[in-house]
Amino acid sequence: MKNIAVVLAGGSGRRFGAEKPKQFLVVAGSTILEHTLSKFDKHPDITGICLVVHPDYMSEASLIIENAGFSKPVTLLAGGKERYDSSLAAIRHYNSVYASGVDINLLFHDAVRPMISADIITNLVRELDYCSAVCVAVPATDTLYCIDAGRNIMDIPDRARIWNAQTPQGFRLELITQAYEKAISDPAFATTDDCGVVFRYMPEQSIKIVEGDPCNIKLTYKTDMDRLEVLLEDM
Repeated sequence: MKNIAVVLAGGSGRRFGAEKPKQFLVVAGSTILEHTLSKFDKHPDITGICLVVHPDYMSEASLIIENAGFSKPVTLLAGGKERYDSSLAAIRHYNSVYASGVDINLLFHDAVRPMISADIITNLVRELDYCSAVCVAVPATDTLYCIDAGRNIMDIPDRARIWNAQTPQGFRLELITQAYEKAISDPAFATTDDCGVVFRYMPEQSIKIVEGDPCNIKLTYKTDMDRLEVLLEDM
């Protein structure tokens, strides 16, 4: 079984407000992107890495790969306008490279989650031995409100049944290919993650959850940089 880590770094970073996309910012001595790639490069269950970046930053990403001297092969692809365009770029690439019937798992991971642990990767890969779709998540610690257009509370779901999604999200290549084929034929298609595509377009498919870690944070706000600095330096 081949396990390919697909690191999604296609964002332009405009909402973050930095001069460059946040995955290229330096924290604890290296770019966030290099920290993230290193976690998968060092993991024994990972066969190779696919890095999907914004077309404007292909050269910068290539230089990071070259200077890092990773031990595993890194395939560099250009992403698209939306997050799912980056996922699709990887899906189409591996369908073109490998013949039908080859066992491949794709592990989609946010480039700006550099605190992904070896244990999470191990547990996700092990679970993929028994099922075709796996998501990393942590139990919700806050009460969540469902609201209407006027910001009135319409429902308060049972927190015991609510988990916050993280990445990686892992899939058999055949399954995620089929899910996206159905999705892109839907004129109303919209999604924020790959598990959502499987959940909506292949409802017969169960999606297993592997418990993540509260430290596996996604760099979203500038204040997250300070926390990442501490976490990465303590490793």
